[in-house]
Amino acid sequence: MTLATGPMVWGEPGTNGQHAFYQLMHQGTNVIPADILMAATPHETVGDQHAMLLANALAQGEAFMRGRTTAEAAEILTKAGKSADDAATLAPHKTFPGSRPTCAIAYRILDPRTLGRLIALYEHKVFVQGTIWAINSFDQWGVELGKELANRLIPVVKGEAGADGLDGSTKGLVEHLAKLRAAE
Repeated sequence: MTLATGPMVWGEPGTNGQHAFYQLMHQGTNVIPADILMAATPHETVGDQHAMLLANALAQGEAFMRGRTTAEAAEILTKAGKSADDAATLAPHKTFPGSRPTCAIAYRILDPRTLGRLIALYEHKVFVQGTIWAINSFDQWGVELGKELANRLIPVVKGEAGADGLDGSTKGLVEHLAKLRAAE
C-alpha cells in the first residue's frame, strides 16, 4: 500500500515566509497542515514589531481556517473602487479555499527549556508519523547516497578529474559551472 507521506519541520520567523510558502499553503492544490508557534514575550522590544508579528501569526491561522470566496473577494475589490469587470478579473486570484488545518502553539518566551520541549515534540511527532506509515523517519540511506555521489564528484568539481561517465544532466551542470568559474 502506498501512502502520501512527507511532513517536514521547517519554517521562517514572522512574516519572512509569506511569499516563500504561505501562498502555496493558501492556494496550493495540496492541503499542507501547519503549526504556528508564538512567543507571548519577545527577547527584545522594538516598537510594535512583536505585536505586529503576533497579529500576523493569528491572522494567518484565521485566514487558513476561513479562506475567502470569490464573491467576498469581488465585493472587497468593488468597495475599494475597482470596476465590476476589474473586480471579476481579480477576484479569482484573491480567492482561498480555507479549511487549511493549523495548530497554534503559544509559549511565554523562547528560552532554552521551551526550545528543548519544542525539539522533543517534533522529534516525537516525526517518530509517531513514521510508525503509522511504516517508514523509518530517521534512516539516512538517501542522505548516504548523496554523500557517496558527492565524494565521487569532488575531484570533478575541483577540475582534478574528467566528467566522463557522469549522466548527461550532471555532466552538463559540471561543465556549465566550470565555464562560469572561468569567466571570473
